Amino acid sequence: MKLRRRILSGYGLALVLMTVVILWAVLNLVALGRASDAILRENYQSILATRNMSDAVGRQHEAVVMLLLTGDAQARAAYSEAEAEFLYWLIRARDNITVPGEADILAALDSCYSDYVHAATELQSSPGGDSLTTLERCRDRLQPIRAEVTDLLDRLLQLNQDTMFDASSRAKGMADTAVWSTIFIAGAALGLALLFSLLLSRRLAGPIARMMKATEALAAGRYDVHVSERGSDELARLAAGFNGMAASLEEFQRMNVQQILSEKQKGEAVLRSITDGVLVVDASLRITNLNPRAARMLGIDPAASLNRHFLEVVHEERLFDLIRLTLETGRAPVDDEGYDSISRGEGASTRHYQFSITPVASGNMGPPGVVLLLRDITRLKELDRMKSDFVMTASHELRTPLHSLAMSIDLLLEDPGEGFGEKRLRLLGAAREELLRMKSLVGDLLDLSRMEAGSVRMDLERTAPGMIVDRALSAFSEAAARKGIVLSADLPDDLPEVFADPGKIFWVLSNLVGNALRYAGRSIVIAARRLGSWVHVSVSDDGCGIPEDMQSRIFDRFVQVDRDRAEGGSGLGLAICREIVRAHKGTIWVESAPGEGSRFTLTLPVADPEGGTAGEREIDPRRR
Repeated sequence: MKLRRRILSGYGLALVLMTVVILWAVLNLVALGRASDAILRENYQSILATRNMSDAVGRQHEAVVMLLLTGDAQARAAYSEAEAEFLYWLIRARDNITVPGEADILAALDSCYSDYVHAATELQSSPGGDSLTTLERCRDRLQPIRAEVTDLLDRLLQLNQDTMFDASSRAKGMADTAVWSTIFIAGAALGLALLFSLLLSRRLAGPIARMMKATEALAAGRYDVHVSERGSDELARLAAGFNGMAASLEEFQRMNVQQILSEKQKGEAVLRSITDGVLVVDASLRITNLNPRAARMLGIDPAASLNRHFLEVVHEERLFDLIRLTLETGRAPVDDEGYDSISRGEGASTRHYQFSITPVASGNMGPPGVVLLLRDITRLKELDRMKSDFVMTASHELRTPLHSLAMSIDLLLEDPGEGFGEKRLRLLGAAREELLRMKSLVGDLLDLSRMEAGSVRMDLERTAPGMIVDRALSAFSEAAARKGIVLSADLPDDLPEVFADPGKIFWVLSNLVGNALRYAGRSIVIAARRLGSWVHVSVSDDGCGIPEDMQSRIFDRFVQVDRDRAEGGSGLGLAICREIVRAHKGTIWVESAPGEGSRFTLTLPVADPEGGTAGEREIDPRRR
């Protein structure tokens, strides 16, 4: 405690003097604060209220003019808001009357403003004319009253400003006195404090300077630093503790480096042993790590790819956009099935890789990087292609015998011959219905297989969405009327053209409207809106809705929400719709809640004025 006693004894007198200075300054500041508080309490509130009233009446006058010219609801709301603000600050000013004559000005202001509001109300209720006439009426009737209100506000402002100026002058005099007296007392105390500081600094500065130099060396990584431990006071004990800390840090640093190197080697070994491709991108979109499997999949050199921008090495813009989006949002992107893969190579050597993008968690500062996982699904793609080829071939081969059977049954029904009873005719009719259903199923399977194989030609052209919607309305208006359902469209006038196959999109809309007719209660609405570079077309109904467990599978093959009401459907319509929309580079989804109806939405790219689609430059918002 020797050092403490030295400091206390050395600075005892200085502390007493500084206490005197502080008490004197506090007394002066309290007096000055009271004077300033009186200024603010008595005059500043009135000045603030005056300025706000002036601003409010100005905005109210502008709103009156706009209301008389346009009748806009927004102008009416602005007028009411400005009036309420004026009255609020007028009440505040009345509650803060502290200057003689202020009450008379406020009373006159209240009366004059009432005249202004009355005149504005009369102008709003009187018949309007052209813009010039309306402006003349405002100038002749409202402008003189507004000028009188403004003059009263100026008088009120000047009155409070003059009063506040006088109070400020008095406060300034008090402040000058307080400043000079405080300077005198503080100067004397400062002289004595400096004298004692010079005496103590010589005793304390030397050990502290040595400690600072040793600390800088320790921060630079030189853990063998040593500080002299001369004396027996606290500084000497501190030097001894510092030397022990430096020795411990040196030992810890040696052990920690070895552990970090060991963990790094383990991580690299695990990364190399993973059969899937792993690539790590930092927040600057530079590749920081990848395993040999990822390098082989992407056809890049691992050594030359590190610390380079992702697009410089991997020329996959859609994959880059998803990685960038993950870094911006901190969430993994949600891609539709079939859109979460990339292909590399050409012809028979083409390989298909399924990817998943995962942000690296880092609290609230955004992800410091992204991990890209690549999985080889070439064999699965080949199996899927073989399955589609088999379904296509089987469907194609079934069409001929089914057609022959249908012709045979039709011939029997046309000429059953003698002795062919009614029961057999009913059986033939039932067989014919089942055969027609099977032919429809085979046709749908064949269409779906062609869609998945990409062998269906899309005649893409600039198309107005409204034309396709009108065709759908015309095709189903009679069926909707028979069921007592109101079929309508909600299309904005400025809806842009899309780049699509009109026939295929009409088929999609027809399928969606046909499904809605089975479940709708009273209304079906076909709507379209533009969002960015995409047009969203939706079909909504007020039916029973779709259970939540079915919504994720509704676009799969042979899935039917309610088989009792499916009316012989094959369960392939929505699957075909999805493939058609995918062929347009869009997506389709459903939003539904049990008992609240359903809404199916599909996206189509906006036609670029210079050709092509604007959507090619932007990811479909649903896939984000």
